[in-house]
Amino acid sequence: MMDTLINGLMSLSGWEVFAALLGVGYIIFAARESQWCWPMAFVSTLIYTLLFWEGQLPMQALLNFYYMGMAIYGFVLWRGHKQAENDLPIHNWSISLNLAFLVTGSLLTLVVGYYLHQFNASQQPYLDAGITVFSVLNTWLMARKVLQNWLYWIAIDAAAVMLYLDTGFYATAALFSLYTVLATAGFVNWIRLHRQQVAITTG
Repeated sequence: MMDTLINGLMSLSGWEVFAALLGVGYIIFAARESQWCWPMAFVSTLIYTLLFWEGQLPMQALLNFYYMGMAIYGFVLWRGHKQAENDLPIHNWSISLNLAFLVTGSLLTLVVGYYLHQFNASQQPYLDAGITVFSVLNTWLMARKVLQNWLYWIAIDAAAVMLYLDTGFYATAALFSLYTVLATAGFVNWIRLHRQQVAITTG
């Protein structure tokens, strides 16, 4: 297992390592509520889009192409509010909104997973579908500064670790293990920032 992981890390291309490092930077800067997380996300996902397309993984390439668009949206949104008098605040979603999010994501996962299963397009169709669907939906929550996005990223990244371990992508599994830890730190930091914002508003 360890030899396989080491061999996987040694076989990573320079571009893949660069994209992964930018992905880590994106999470760290997002946890600090910095608008500069989005340019990092854009460059990282641009590289991954090209790598996955070259590697004949069209679904992953399309997912990262979507991430590129969301990186532009997130940067414009965060920068616009940063320059305005009222900054875009971190906010909580109600239980009903979170339930709607989970139900919508689950239904879409079943539809996409069924499609992948029928056409033998994935080794783990439903797990693959769930990670993709919830990643797409949750990126929007991140851009809108919904506090719970970090909890969803923790679950998504943990599921991705399972997927990559099961399919033999051990180096990528190690990367997503790091993402899980960083997402946990991001959630803790946003709770602190949210409390500060509430204190300022109510004070």
